[in-house]
Amino acid sequence: MKRAMVRRRAAEGLALPELLVAVLVLGLLLAIGGFTGQGFLARQRVEVAARELAMAIERERDLALRQGRPRSLSVDGPGGLLDAARVAGGRVELSHNLPLQLRFSANGLLLDGGTVVVATAGTDLRRCLVMGLPVGVLRLGRDEAGAGGGVSAASCVRDEEA
Repeated sequence: MKRAMVRRRAAEGLALPELLVAVLVLGLLLAIGGFTGQGFLARQRVEVAARELAMAIERERDLALRQGRPRSLSVDGPGGLLDAARVAGGRVELSHNLPLQLRFSANGLLLDGGTVVVATAGTDLRRCLVMGLPVGVLRLGRDEAGAGGGVSAASCVRDEEA
């Protein structure tokens, strides 16, 4: 008798209240996961763009060293430094105080300095890349100035210090 009831209940499926509760729980889980996932993707866009900037500068420095002659890297425009970061990072906002060209000496020294700040909607994370003179040291860190703070090497805190 019990077996027949279990079989009949399994054949009938879920009752409407059970189905509604299951859909509600699933919807809540998806909403929480979607919200967290969007923030994660926004942070990753910023990280990728900042690292692409650093890699593009290092590639150009390496070319100057290997070729043994001065080189320059365009900052704005198609194929420039900032264009590569936008492509790699997706929809990112870039602020900078760089000259039109970054120049490298024949021995790989970066002759021009400046700061780039990378940000995007969906996260408070702002990454910065500082090119300090006189030897062209690259420093990647977190920008602590906030959205309206402008571009400054002083507000770029190294990752180890953050």
